[in-house]
Amino acid sequence: MTSSTSLSITPITGRIGAEIAGVRLGGDLPADVAAEIRLALLTHKVVFFRGQEHLDEDGQTAFARLLGELTTAHPTVPALDGRAHILDLDYSGGQKVDRWHTDVTFVDRPPAASVLRAITVPPAGGDTLWANTVTAYEYLPAELRDLADRLRAVHTNQFDYARVAASENPERARAYAEVFSSTVFETEHPVVRVHPETGERSILLGDFARRLAGLSTSASASIIRLIQEEVTAVENTVRWRWAPGDVAVWDNRATQHRVVHDFGDRPRRLHRVTIAGDIPVGVDGRPSSVLAGDAAAYSPIAA
Repeated sequence: MTSSTSLSITPITGRIGAEIAGVRLGGDLPADVAAEIRLALLTHKVVFFRGQEHLDEDGQTAFARLLGELTTAHPTVPALDGRAHILDLDYSGGQKVDRWHTDVTFVDRPPAASVLRAITVPPAGGDTLWANTVTAYEYLPAELRDLADRLRAVHTNQFDYARVAASENPERARAYAEVFSSTVFETEHPVVRVHPETGERSILLGDFARRLAGLSTSASASIIRLIQEEVTAVENTVRWRWAPGDVAVWDNRATQHRVVHDFGDRPRRLHRVTIAGDIPVGVDGRPSSVLAGDAAAYSPIAA
């Protein structure tokens, strides 16, 4: 479809994702264009822009500020040198991050959205998948939806070291794990949250969700797996083939994502800036609660 601001917004799948053309991203976008991008983001959950090679770290950060107040790069992982808001995602040399997750759900205020810019990508492979956690909820069987509405899950950044030992590069994976979990965060979130802008219900799980409150380890694993299988059903997903200069923006309150790790040790590097989010609230009106860690230095609470 074509808008009054000359943006071209083309849906990619029936449930998630759209490509936006006709815009040069930066911090100087007119307010109406920024508002239209934000509306497209709420509608399609993840939006993509090709041909943004002009962007550098400053331009990416300035554009992200148009979408809201920024977090620091990460609660535990250091920022790119001299760039407090930029997380350097360098997967070269066998670093493997290939599990479905919503970003930083181990704190009480996960990001509202993220802006990801491709710096170096392999000639083949290294795509990213996103899943729509709103349609995943809507298409759950009614009985499972009712159960999910009542559940709460504990999310943590503590690493599974059995996974580290089985990785392609255990030494590098262990060093990363030690940094990632250098400060322990643990938060109890509703499994179903109410989106603060759209009012939609979405599933809040992913790889940082380790157990369900009040249930045994085995029961928790079974129920989480059952719901996650619905989230990642192919009908709820979109797959993006990266080129240098591409930018993806996703609503972290309504999606999960993962890297397709089929590129071996070939270079793959992207920069991420995140927008501060609110404290999730469940269907029953109960907000998330902190069990360990203080995320105040990482992110303000979005109004």
